Amino acid sequence: MSIHPELAEFPREAIAAPIIGYARTQRQGKNNDWHAHDAAQLFHVVRGSIAIDTDMGTYFVPPERAVWLPPRLGHQTRYLTDTELRYIYVQFEHARDLPQTPQVMQVTTLLRALILEFMSYPRAQTADGPAARIAGVILDQLKMLPAAPLQLPMPQEQRLRDLCEGVVRCPAHVPSLSEAAERCATSVRSFERRIKAETGLSYRTWCRQVKLFRALELLASGRSVSDVSHKLGYEGPSAFVSSFRKAFGVTPGRYFGGGEAD
Repeated sequence: MSIHPELAEFPREAIAAPIIGYARTQRQGKNNDWHAHDAAQLFHVVRGSIAIDTDMGTYFVPPERAVWLPPRLGHQTRYLTDTELRYIYVQFEHARDLPQTPQVMQVTTLLRALILEFMSYPRAQTADGPAARIAGVILDQLKMLPAAPLQLPMPQEQRLRDLCEGVVRCPAHVPSLSEAAERCATSVRSFERRIKAETGLSYRTWCRQVKLFRALELLASGRSVSDVSHKLGYEGPSAFVSSFRKAFGVTPGRYFGGGEAD
């Protein structure tokens, strides 16, 4: 089974089918600036890694996972490595019963096979017949997929956001809790309460997430575990691997589809 050659190009005309397929490889370093679509969008990462920025936070997508974006959500996409993707666009009227918030999803064996089968058809054959029935099953699957914890939520209050954006830019040098509170012109207790309310995480947990997600970017670009642990200020590679395993359930090597050579 192979992807129909027509799907290597983004459609230039309106299509009546409930979902639209598109497949291509994006080069490392490519950034799609802020934009939005009327359709909902599923990015299935077959190989490589991407990061998608939204006002709600940043979503990191490694191989064999996907990120779901509801309709009309502003976002920008950063391709962290050479990345092979299969895109599914769900027309606005068919996305109403699907998740209304962005989320990273684990791609099941069934969903992967359904997407590949759907993409073997030319677009003219997707409005009805077998391809339309496959599309219906894909939509059912999207309602049931569990979310993966690969989001970095960002606060909306301006001082908190400025502080957090600074941590994202330089996660190796995280302000202490008291320094962070001082920068936001508040007491430590009030700062902790506010950041928890805005992100759902404690300051310490949020900063740990920043480091881990930056680690995903660096590892995806080919940096070694030793380099990453040093760059992000861990005590050593073993401390970094332990933290990574605790967060994601596997070592960095396993996470990116390799062996245990971490």
